[in-house]
Amino acid sequence: MTTDDRHPQSSSSDGLYQDDDDEDKKLHNSNTSDWFTERSVLWPGQAQSLQVEQVLFHQKSQFQDILVFQSKTYGKVLVLDGVIQVTERDEFAYQEMIVHLPMFSHHGPEQVLVIGGGDGGVVREVLKHKSVRQVVLCEIDSMVVQVCKTYLPQLSASLDDPRVKIEYLDGAEYLRNHPNTFDVIITDSSDPVGPADVLFQRPFYQSLHAALKPDGICACQAESMWLHMDLIRSLMQTCRSIFASVAYAYTMIPSYPGGQIGFAICSKSVRDSLTKPLREPNAVTTQSLKYYCPEIHEAAFVLPLFAKRELEKEDYSG
Repeated sequence: MTTDDRHPQSSSSDGLYQDDDDEDKKLHNSNTSDWFTERSVLWPGQAQSLQVEQVLFHQKSQFQDILVFQSKTYGKVLVLDGVIQVTERDEFAYQEMIVHLPMFSHHGPEQVLVIGGGDGGVVREVLKHKSVRQVVLCEIDSMVVQVCKTYLPQLSASLDDPRVKIEYLDGAEYLRNHPNTFDVIITDSSDPVGPADVLFQRPFYQSLHAALKPDGICACQAESMWLHMDLIRSLMQTCRSIFASVAYAYTMIPSYPGGQIGFAICSKSVRDSLTKPLREPNAVTTQSLKYYCPEIHEAAFVLPLFAKRELEKEDYSG
């Protein structure tokens, strides 16, 4: 996961959101009924809050502020630099879709790269594909991995699989040094604020393209159609100028701003369609899934008219 410049905030006892240090300290008491509130310049005029039952971990790493708390209704919650990354209640809606949309669109992925995703959830889903021989997790912050192994084992247990190799490096740098290497690349990035902004720029997508094998596919976090349509339209235009086939899909996840987040699915080779899976999960894999299925795969690319019209302004096609 990548740093950005947002910070945790909490609510005061009378329910008004505050930004001052005293209220921030109040949030991090060992046992509290306060609220964690997420705000950002990316969604002005609104905020999202979860009620905190207990703070389990709070410390600054070399790269970012790391917070884990037990919430009242969403289970354990991982927060990086004030941004909710994972909740136990709904994490599968994100992890399954960012992984299985590209993975089931590939005939048999063997080498997979995950950029970010130090919680391990993306890797967990990748390993459900029996064709996979190696997963490289490129995570810049080792503390994220260690914290998640302690507090979110249902996500991070997969990181101990012998097929997994962890590289504590900057993702953009790693890509530049591994051309024509991966069948699938999944970028589990945070929002385009601060240092994470580089992961939404043209040079990064050029590096993704170069690191893929000729028939490779990548999937990148691509923001909310309710909040960031201008950014999405620009991002899709960039992707179409680099990749042979591009499509936008989305998933529903209540703990993320707007309750929805999207993915840019990009193929290095020309494909008839990215919207129909080439393979389907077997019965055993299906039992392990909570969100993804072949029907959801196709439906995820069907956009509401307001979003479809906005993307078509840039001659968008999936």
